[in-house]
Amino acid sequence: MSQSDQPAAAKPGAPILIPAGRTFTPDAITFFTDKGTRTLEQAIAEADLLVSCPHSGDAVPEELAEFLAPEFTQRLQFDYSDRTTGPVVRAWAQMDPRIIYVENPHPRLLRDPNRPRPANLGAQLREAFTRVRDAGAWNKVDLTGVDTIRPVTFSFFPLLRVPDSDAELEAMVKAFESVAERGLGVYESTRNSIRNAMVAAASERVKNGGRAQVTTLSFHDTMNHTTTRDGAVNVLRAPADQLPDVVALSNRGDAQGNRRGEDVITMEPDALRALADCHRTGFDVAFDADVALNTPYLGSQEIIASGERFRNLTDSTFTLASGSGTVQLGAVQAEFLREYLLGPTATAALQLPGTGWPEEDTEWTATLGRHCMASWNEFRAWFASQEPEAEPA
Repeated sequence: MSQSDQPAAAKPGAPILIPAGRTFTPDAITFFTDKGTRTLEQAIAEADLLVSCPHSGDAVPEELAEFLAPEFTQRLQFDYSDRTTGPVVRAWAQMDPRIIYVENPHPRLLRDPNRPRPANLGAQLREAFTRVRDAGAWNKVDLTGVDTIRPVTFSFFPLLRVPDSDAELEAMVKAFESVAERGLGVYESTRNSIRNAMVAAASERVKNGGRAQVTTLSFHDTMNHTTTRDGAVNVLRAPADQLPDVVALSNRGDAQGNRRGEDVITMEPDALRALADCHRTGFDVAFDADVALNTPYLGSQEIIASGERFRNLTDSTFTLASGSGTVQLGAVQAEFLREYLLGPTATAALQLPGTGWPEEDTEWTATLGRHCMASWNEFRAWFASQEPEAEPA
């Protein structure tokens, strides 16, 4: 959901809610150039990049407001989302006719689509609450493996009220699952169907010869600072957890994009390294290290799922044969430094105590969209320059 469509909070600093009963359509969460005069089918026929933002939504469905912790403020709400990603990618989608963007309208607290969906959400959430209780309020807690729905933020601030009974927990799970189908579920099915349609369209384009590519990009942001109890986002993360100054690109590999041990990768290493160079050019970075690979994050469920899908369709190099042509497939996660996407003014405002969030710098958002388009245009040029390997004699 566009941030401009979100209802106002009831009071300054209070969480923003989505009115009860709101159901999102695929059209409402899908963005591409000249939407309105150009159909989705036309966009799919031309597109080579599907961008998804699984954490762009921040407004909480009103049906879930009763489950929110009383300490939950608008600043914590937005800090727990990737709020800056949606406007940047929407700006990019207005300029670049070769991308399609699908936006999750629901917040990650509803259920994180960048985590594997558990077979039993209730059991996982019960374990998460048990760990939070055992650690004590506001204390650090390890939620590894049970963080599809987190009771606390990554700064260990309360997100959800701890249920007093199993009946309350069951009611919470039922409400979360029911509401999710009206937004999050629409996002997941739309993202997957467009991905599949783009691969089919690219295969059709090259069946009489030639080469094409289809890439899925899971677009995120993370701050190198975490929050204090008074809302100031000014606690520097440990060095091992810090992002580079612009973006980390991930394919589940190592710092060169190569396979790590037995783990599978989601994009060819040479393509990922080229994409990093293209971002260095497109974002006009000061140092090569401003764009890193698989550091500190390897990429999560969205690229894992796309990578598995692509491996099932292709050979060992993510190359899909179609008639006498080929389609190169790949999945990559981009984790941008949120301080960079926010800009210095908004970042400085967030370093002070408070419960609200600074206004978006729309000019900077448009500039970032142009940088994204420039980076991927460079990547398209790199792909076009690669000669296919000659057939053995």
